Amino acid sequence: MAGAEGDRPLLDYLDTTGAGGAIHPEDPMSMMEQHTGSDHDRLTAVIGMGKTGQSAAAFLLHHGLACEAFDEKRVEVPRELDMPLHIGKLKAADLQRFSRIIVSPGVNWNHPALVEARNSGVPMYGDLQLFGEQYHGNIIAVTGTNGKTTTVSLIGTLLDTLPGGIEAGGNIGTPMLDLLGDEEPARVVLELSSFQLERAAPIRPRWAALLNIQPDHADMHADAAAYRAAKLRLFANQGEGDKAMLPCDVEWDALADELRGRGVYVRRFGVGYPETMDCGVQMLPNGSWQLFWHHYEIPEFISSDELPSRGVHQHLNLAVAAQAATDFGVSISVVRQALTSFRGLPHRLQSLGIVAGREWLNDSKATNPDAAIAALKSFHQVVWICGGLRKGLDVSVLKEAVASHVEHVYIIGKDPKPFVELADAAGVPATFAKTMEQAVKLASRSQAGLSVLLSPAAASQDQFANYAERGNAFVNAVKALEAKA
Repeated sequence: MAGAEGDRPLLDYLDTTGAGGAIHPEDPMSMMEQHTGSDHDRLTAVIGMGKTGQSAAAFLLHHGLACEAFDEKRVEVPRELDMPLHIGKLKAADLQRFSRIIVSPGVNWNHPALVEARNSGVPMYGDLQLFGEQYHGNIIAVTGTNGKTTTVSLIGTLLDTLPGGIEAGGNIGTPMLDLLGDEEPARVVLELSSFQLERAAPIRPRWAALLNIQPDHADMHADAAAYRAAKLRLFANQGEGDKAMLPCDVEWDALADELRGRGVYVRRFGVGYPETMDCGVQMLPNGSWQLFWHHYEIPEFISSDELPSRGVHQHLNLAVAAQAATDFGVSISVVRQALTSFRGLPHRLQSLGIVAGREWLNDSKATNPDAAIAALKSFHQVVWICGGLRKGLDVSVLKEAVASHVEHVYIIGKDPKPFVELADAAGVPATFAKTMEQAVKLASRSQAGLSVLLSPAAASQDQFANYAERGNAFVNAVKALEAKA
């Protein structure tokens, strides 16, 4: 198995009685401690009034701490958030009067005003810092470029069957501070982005998973090394008795060795064999696939034909979730039932059914080339809708997948040239459709019977507010076809 000499016994269940969420004991006094007592009236600035920013402000106000909010866009906040709201360009001079600053994950950490404020000595954090200081239960945490939400969602579903249940939050949709109500949950599973991890002292998850690191968010990090470093902060505070799940690739071997040296039990997952890794997906001699994970030393298998969700990359996420659930004591029968009934999440290789004689699939969450490659490889041949805001990412890496799996490319977005060049290099015909509605209409007239896949390989903000709005536009365009049929 993947465990090396010196590891604890394979698949030894976690002791869930100890605290897993505290900030490292050598860290300085917590922010809440710094801002109570005689410091009650000291001010906190909350930057960014999206869902997370509003959650942080509500948490602070609930604890009697004064704060003011800032946003460069015109926003409205709930009336119960009784605090000043400053709209307009963020300036460092306006932040100097605050004793600390909480920055929402959607706000660029390298914004000039924030950099200047940090350099002047104003403490600056994200919501994960507050959460790590206040929560004392068991944390399961998942990070990675792609697949986080699917994995966290399924882990939440599975562990909710245990006594005490579990709460899911973080980047998945529910701000993590909203989980800290009057009664602290026994367990939480957090989806953590690089933005959240880079803005907090390391937490200590009892079970942590890195799904992948692929080029993305180039516009929000100094460089690829900074992006990678932010992700790996997830493991910085793990120690004896904790578990870490890493991809079974050579590039992660050094991290695995370092974690083992701290007493962490390291698991590995990937495409391979149950004899060489803890969980993953295996190709059988007849060309079919099966998902596997381990219950103690016994491998468990489910044929990919039994799984409603599609794609090897999706099944890897399911395998990681199955291993996490088994580690925490969820029965094998419950895991099997969950995996064979899990249909996936919206905008993640989501089947819209058969319309106009072909299947339509919404993979709008594929905001980078690696995610699109994984989706394309799930099909023999497909009609592909792509395009959007590249954020500096090189789409030419898609050439092999496009050449092997795409019959025709329909391109949307305001910068079609890189995708036209990609299709030309792959030897596949391409049409610039400009809008989603036009792309769907044209795709419906392509080679009969072929599935149509929206997997943009780019962000959405050149035409849409976010990937969900883009996916919904695709869904509505397909529904319009159905109405005309």
